[in-house]
Amino acid sequence: MAIVLKNTLLILLSVVLCTAAAEGVVRWLDAEAPSDALRHLGEIPLAEGVQRAWFSENPAPLPNRQPAKPEDIELIRRVEASGVTEGTRRSDMFKAWNSVFVGPDPCKHFYLKDAPGQIYIYDPPDGARWPRFRFLPNKTTPIGLVTNEYGFRGPPVAAARQPKTIRIAFIGASTTVSSHNFLYSYPEHVGYWLNRWAAAKKLDLRFEVLNAGRESIASPDIAAIMKNEVAPLAPDLVVYYEGANQFYLSTVVPDLPPRPPGLQIMSRPEPSLLERTVVNLGYTFALARRLENLLAQYGSAPAEKSGAAQADATTRAIAEGREWPKPDYKLVWPKELDEKDPDIARGDLPVNLSTILADLGRIDATTQKAGGELAIASFKWLVADGMVLDPVRHRLILEYLNYGYAPFRYRDLERLALFQNRVLEKFAKSHHVDFLDVAKLMPSDPDLFVDAIHGTPEGERLRAWIVLQLLVPVVDRHLADGTWPKKSFPQVAPPAPYAPRVVTFDCHRKND
Repeated sequence: MAIVLKNTLLILLSVVLCTAAAEGVVRWLDAEAPSDALRHLGEIPLAEGVQRAWFSENPAPLPNRQPAKPEDIELIRRVEASGVTEGTRRSDMFKAWNSVFVGPDPCKHFYLKDAPGQIYIYDPPDGARWPRFRFLPNKTTPIGLVTNEYGFRGPPVAAARQPKTIRIAFIGASTTVSSHNFLYSYPEHVGYWLNRWAAAKKLDLRFEVLNAGRESIASPDIAAIMKNEVAPLAPDLVVYYEGANQFYLSTVVPDLPPRPPGLQIMSRPEPSLLERTVVNLGYTFALARRLENLLAQYGSAPAEKSGAAQADATTRAIAEGREWPKPDYKLVWPKELDEKDPDIARGDLPVNLSTILADLGRIDATTQKAGGELAIASFKWLVADGMVLDPVRHRLILEYLNYGYAPFRYRDLERLALFQNRVLEKFAKSHHVDFLDVAKLMPSDPDLFVDAIHGTPEGERLRAWIVLQLLVPVVDRHLADGTWPKKSFPQVAPPAPYAPRVVTFDCHRKND
């Protein structure tokens, strides 16, 4: 018995030591892995004073990052146990939901009723339903998001403006806040490099960056965030980057074919105990994240051939990484709308651009009232007619375009994406604000994208590098005319406090 026990302990110790060694190797490999962005670095023109050697440097670790609390990890486990895990369900547990948006009974809410018995809510100071949520303040979630006292992603930033500072706020949705498990968002990279640039030029000033982005929001949310959360912090510049969450091609297809009933790949079975364990461990261990990515990447296969020509054609397209067959439909362009030179005052612009421009007008007015100015960026879509992708490595991009945006064809997505940027550029010119043409400079390299709009960590880094090159001339212009850094700051009300509170409920009991 003693020999068996010793051998068992020896095996367990060997497994622990080997696993620890593998974890260290994976973390080292992650840190030393060549960047997919490096092969494109020479394509990006450098702004005056910027050094290409800075590209591989990272911002300092966040001083407000803390270990995830056990009770927060338990909330994630409750989501996993509920079986409702699609989209952002895990990170939703660490959002303070607008009480007006939630309504008096969470069990009657179309989305929040599926939360596992608990949500945070807050009362908006103006009583409006926008924005629909804020991130919890001063929080490090198990997924990796770190927020400051305003619920913004990133380091603490003092409310009161300090001399010799330039404050830049970034507003938008998921492509601004970035994936919660990424170490850095694109605004954090931009802020670091701007300070690097200032130091290299021996400028006696410092850049402060606010990341007010959050996933799944639209222009009414962003306008409210600007008014209630960003404006009281008196930014000098506000950068708007968004172009997906209101991108509905149904606005120009009145007779829309039905969506496919399901994804054209085999449905994966319910996650096993091993898969659930890997997901939980992935919040802490790099080795588990590697295994989780491997399971996700190779865990689906094309649907079996049904004998039907359409199904077989779809199966072949999936296997070859081509666009899936789409039903026929007719794109109906608004009457007399010039696609190349659109009248942006029209109320019937495709893909909800009339609504977006109205909100951008409010954002611009709010920014000016707070003593700052707006800059609008073009939005990058990875889509092109005839595009072919690796069916395994780029599976999520293929699913995003062919299922998430079904039944729309690549050529129409590409056409409307170009039109959207044309409209944004014309709005910027008509309102005398800077237009940052990010989409023009961002490479269409699928290895830099998670899906058609979200970047990998290195894709985010390259987009940030592009934004840096476009912002430096803006900053230089203001330094030259003496408007930045400001000598005095506008008198604006401080940010309204918000106190998230926990609401518990049991929708299953109500349904019994």
